[in-house]
Amino acid sequence: MPTALALSPHLDDAAFSCGGLLHGLARDGWRVVMATLFTASVNRPSGFALACQTDKGLGAEVDYMRLRRAEDDAAARALGVTARHLPFREAPHRGYGSAPALFEAVRADDGIVPGLTAAIGDLLAELRPDLLLAPQAVGGHVDHVQVVRAIDAAAPHAPILWWRDFPYTVRDRTPKEPLRDRFADLADAECRFGPEGQAAKGAACAAYATQLGFQFGGPEGLAARLSVEGGVERFRREGDLPEGLGRILADVG
Repeated sequence: MPTALALSPHLDDAAFSCGGLLHGLARDGWRVVMATLFTASVNRPSGFALACQTDKGLGAEVDYMRLRRAEDDAAARALGVTARHLPFREAPHRGYGSAPALFEAVRADDGIVPGLTAAIGDLLAELRPDLLLAPQAVGGHVDHVQVVRAIDAAAPHAPILWWRDFPYTVRDRTPKEPLRDRFADLADAECRFGPEGQAAKGAACAAYATQLGFQFGGPEGLAARLSVEGGVERFRREGDLPEGLGRILADVG
């Protein structure tokens, strides 16, 4: 049984950006692991970190990341994949003190990459994936940028499909792409999936209930945005893909 490993910065990124492909791989007999890196709960958050949950209607007493991990588990069930949660803190808990700061240059004192690199190396050694899926950091979120840097430092041998980070891809006509040069010479790949895959991805994305108002204006906005996307996910391809994957990429459901 071949194995695919999706390395998701946050609890929703992989499902939002490549949920159709993840579902198609699982349906085709792959073992699919959706590993999210920044999922650590933080006791008594304050300042901007606390505001990231209170502005979603969640009180300070709520373990926000525990709630989000449960959402991710539900999303994984909808896709037919396995969720893994790694214990790294999101950027608001690492000194990024405002929403704009999340999309500016990485802080000089943000030393998260070595720890991420080691954890990714452990996952690679454990799972020996035949395929990796990971973000291009479209939108410029510092956590996404740091994940790309950590993956490069881990030097995986498996081929990689680098996803276009949705919904950052549609928030601006020309979204930030701080790592554009990193992916410039890679070939494009496209996944198209039909009603079954679209339904599975829609259910998975809808499971992230705490994020839907902020990201899409609510469940109706999510459904409308996914309808516009039309069952298409786009990637940059690095390395030789496993035999048979071309068929899956062409049509996964």
